[in-house]
Amino acid sequence: MAEIVLRVRMVGGDHMDVVHEDPDAVDVATVLERVIAVLSQDSGALRCSHGDRLVVLYGRGVAAVEASPRGAVL
Repeated sequence: MAEIVLRVRMVGGDHMDVVHEDPDAVDVATVLERVIAVLSQDSGALRCSHGDRLVVLYGRGVAAVEASPRGAVL
């Protein structure tokens, strides 16, 4: 399982830091490619967590996604 921390900028200008886990991925690059593929679709939905909360990101509301090796600050 691989996980990645993402800083997501929404269409309205707000941003949030979320964690996405992918049980089938072996490395972070694969997870990032899958995240981009899902969010690039209009009907794409991505399950993430923000602290102890489940967050679902919809492709229509996301303007940008940032990722770095160290990840965003949660």
